[in-house]
Amino acid sequence: MVSQFLWVIVPYLALVMFVVGHIWRYQRDQLGWTSKSSELLEKKQLRLGSLLFHWGILFVFVGHVMGILIPESFYEALGVTEEMYHAIALAGGIPAGLAALVGLAILFRRRLTVKRVRATSSTGDWVALGFLLVVIASGLSSTLLNVNSHGFDYRTTIGPWFRGLLTFRPDPAYMETVPLWFKIHILAVFGLFAVWPFTRLVHVFSFPLRYLQRSYVVYRKRLPKSVDSLDRAQ
Repeated sequence: MVSQFLWVIVPYLALVMFVVGHIWRYQRDQLGWTSKSSELLEKKQLRLGSLLFHWGILFVFVGHVMGILIPESFYEALGVTEEMYHAIALAGGIPAGLAALVGLAILFRRRLTVKRVRATSSTGDWVALGFLLVVIASGLSSTLLNVNSHGFDYRTTIGPWFRGLLTFRPDPAYMETVPLWFKIHILAVFGLFAVWPFTRLVHVFSFPLRYLQRSYVVYRKRLPKSVDSLDRAQ
């Protein structure tokens, strides 16, 4: 019963909140659909932290797609052995995870220590940062605790379970042998999905396509008052 709740009901509840929440947010709060940039309040820490976090999380996402959405049989057909895949996953996953974690830590410290940034922070900002911290820290811990290539293989457990969610045929039995750190990571991810629409994370789905059709803005150089007065007189 507990397994059914955690690995079937909770994921679908989180995904429903993710989809419905974004629709509701877009209908009710289009003006608030933004990242609410605080660059004017502090730039140095924001530049470094944002760069590390965004590039790190991008490569982490690619790694998750390769490891969870792509079946193990696909790699076997390409001649990629378990040892080879594990070595590639560690070589790419650990640096990416560390970059994302360090970047997020810098952003968290910035929001906590810079008075002007802290004063403009909302509850949603802290909730998003908290979930992101748990997600990245638990994911990186899971990777570091699973450096043995003959250890836990998430491609034969978490992978089939997650693909079952996408095809509406989830089997919670796959999750019985999954280590605790991986379970914490997965539940934290679904928690993040549930609160995502109500935070500034919605800006991930913002594409400024209208700027491509916007007319050019013409700027005129301001003339000295004497010249401007002469032009008016003429």
